[in-house]
Amino acid sequence: MDQKGYRRGSFQSSTSDEDMLEIAGASVDLSTADDDPPLDREMGGFSTYNGGGMNGKSTMMDFLEEPLPGVGTYEDFNTIDWVREKSRDRDRHREITNRSKESTWALLHSVSDAFSGWLLMLFIGLLAGSLAGLIDISAHWMTDLKEGVCLAGFWFNHEHCCWKSNTTFTDRDKCPEWKSWSQLILGYGEGAFAYILNYFMYVVWALMFSLLAVLLVKGFAPYACGSGIPEIKTILSGFIIRGYLGKWTLVIKTITLVLAVSSGLSLGKEGPLVHVACCCGNILCHLFTKYRKNEAKRREVLSAAAAAGVSVAFGAPIGGVLFSLEEVSYYFPLKTLWRSFFAALVAAFTLRSINPFGNSRLVLFYVEFHMPWHLLELVPFILLGIFGGLWGAFFIRSNIAWCRRRKTTRLGKYPVLEVFVVTAITAILAFPNEYTRMSTSELISELFNDCGILDSSKLCEYVNDFNSTNGDDLPDRAAGPGVYTAMWQLALALVMKVFITIFTFGMKVPSGLFIPSMAVGAIAGRLLGVAVEQLAFYHHDWAIFSGWCSQGADCITPGLYAMVGAAACLGGVTRMTVSLVVIMFELTGGLEYIVPLMAAAMTSKWVADAIGREGIYDAHIRLNGYPFLEAKEEFSHKTRAMDVMRPRKNDPPLTVITQDSMTVEDVETIVTKTTYSGYPVVVSRASQRLVGFVLRRDLIISIENARKKQDGIVSTSIICFTDYCPPLPPSSPSVLKLRSILDLSPFTVTDETPMEIVVDIFRKLGLRQCLVTHNGKLLGIITKKDVLKHIAQMANQDPESILFN
Repeated sequence: MDQKGYRRGSFQSSTSDEDMLEIAGASVDLSTADDDPPLDREMGGFSTYNGGGMNGKSTMMDFLEEPLPGVGTYEDFNTIDWVREKSRDRDRHREITNRSKESTWALLHSVSDAFSGWLLMLFIGLLAGSLAGLIDISAHWMTDLKEGVCLAGFWFNHEHCCWKSNTTFTDRDKCPEWKSWSQLILGYGEGAFAYILNYFMYVVWALMFSLLAVLLVKGFAPYACGSGIPEIKTILSGFIIRGYLGKWTLVIKTITLVLAVSSGLSLGKEGPLVHVACCCGNILCHLFTKYRKNEAKRREVLSAAAAAGVSVAFGAPIGGVLFSLEEVSYYFPLKTLWRSFFAALVAAFTLRSINPFGNSRLVLFYVEFHMPWHLLELVPFILLGIFGGLWGAFFIRSNIAWCRRRKTTRLGKYPVLEVFVVTAITAILAFPNEYTRMSTSELISELFNDCGILDSSKLCEYVNDFNSTNGDDLPDRAAGPGVYTAMWQLALALVMKVFITIFTFGMKVPSGLFIPSMAVGAIAGRLLGVAVEQLAFYHHDWAIFSGWCSQGADCITPGLYAMVGAAACLGGVTRMTVSLVVIMFELTGGLEYIVPLMAAAMTSKWVADAIGREGIYDAHIRLNGYPFLEAKEEFSHKTRAMDVMRPRKNDPPLTVITQDSMTVEDVETIVTKTTYSGYPVVVSRASQRLVGFVLRRDLIISIENARKKQDGIVSTSIICFTDYCPPLPPSSPSVLKLRSILDLSPFTVTDETPMEIVVDIFRKLGLRQCLVTHNGKLLGIITKKDVLKHIAQMANQDPESILFN
């Protein structure tokens, strides 16, 4: 992730789980700033730790009773300690429960603490739903602005402008209040020159919107680009990326998402809406102490916020909860499930109250089918599943190859030029074809539509030779010239969408992948649906049709094929299954089409998995080198902890801190010469008996504060990590007690522990590091990065590919 202009503060004493950080357009070498075992070696070239406040006079301070500000927090680009965070929350909850029995005020505090989670979900749902409504309304208006303007009020989009018009239903899009740019400038809308002017204005508006979007992202919030789901998955797994869910990112992402969608680029707003909702959740967490001060609790809130994001993106609250559970969340307890459901419900209700599309629906392409499907139709549905799997695998490989080229060549240095070129090509190719000129959501809506009596779309221009109809259910009819024209235009639109999306996803503008993937599948499905419909009409006497599709019957629904194709392609790209099917049936409002959707989704996943195991989000996580330990993959290699731990053979011995025999100066020397994030504490160097583990950040903060605020602490003061320190001569300086920052229960395994167990422990407990012992003596350490490197090595991949850049 090439984040220009984002580097803030100093990395002087920062530590990280990764070797390389590519921020602010430059690579920051932190090749030893990680959780690797601290080895006794000279480490030149690093920033030195400044022990600050060495000569300051100060008052006495008890480090055992009063926690220091900053102790227990994490540096940027570090992994949180899930076990410690959950333990701290349990202690906090136990203390509140005990105090609640002492007074009425304490009881009220206990009740408010329990209720705060639900109140936070309410706020997240309200804010996410409101922002989604604002984005929908703005994007709809700005998309129509490329083609014309409403004289009754420039803030009306095309549809709203024509609501009060007296035109007939068939001419509802040609109301006098709406003027195209040629009508407004030239006074007439027909002819070659009018067409060229409209073409020119369309391209100019598209370029203006996209350039404004990329300039805002580059200048104010570099983290606002992309879909955000790969990074949110990584953050929910415990990684910290400061600013990624901040207020500036929220503001810029909301504005630029509208601009990017309105520009006509082949992208959607559904993925970025998850990022927007998670930004809302992260910002609102600061209103409540228990979420502000605990990273694990905050990630429970972010899981619920992700559910709210999908809820407003598709109008699918249940699908949003399942999406959060299946696709993005790393830790999802039952309590989070209930709260996610509540947040998704509130968000959907808020968006419904805003009614952004004026159709009392939460999405533009809501449809309702009434005709049942036949068992034999499973064959074309499975064919659509195969197409979706092949398209998904092709897209992932092509897009990752292009993004890798962008990262490793000079192309990545010119994001504005890239967006300009891709937008220009997209707009120039899109305008001549009415199915690519319209917004992708409108295209999907038209493809999902089941042709009725009053439909004026070219897709519904059939030969009408029937005398009567049964309600809105029209019999299968011969395709007219409009349908054949639409088929050719859709075929061209399919080719364009397939290739242009590869280059669009990953640019430095907010870009979602749900809608473009669904558009590709919906086009393919509609083409196949019309083909099957015409086959059944002209050959209804064939054996496969004779039993259920007689002449004059309405037996094939092309819109259903489009819906199944959309699900298949989205499943092939993202590898979603359960949540995808639920989202799609929530879109259609019918349960009877679950079996076709399930068949297509599973087929697309099987086909895509046979070609490549990773979905698009996992592939981008690996491309960016995020330290994400995938919970879905099994580790089956017969290696042991001693094969992975550091130090290895011929490495310098492990650097440790002794519990009561090292001075402040000794510890400061270790901190200065190494930049690891923590150090094992042992009884003595000779015995190597493990006492605990202390974090580097906590050490630095505690020593600096002690020098400033505690009398008698000098460089020769002994640091003691135990309750009872050994007796010292009366002339000795004061002892610095740091037992309060020592983790007395670090996770340990023996050197003979199989690595499949170690990998499981890291996955399920979310560990940062694990100490390795032999007969009770400390041997080495295994970090999350070591585990990721080992997994990559066993899969014959480059172990250095997991380094965050």
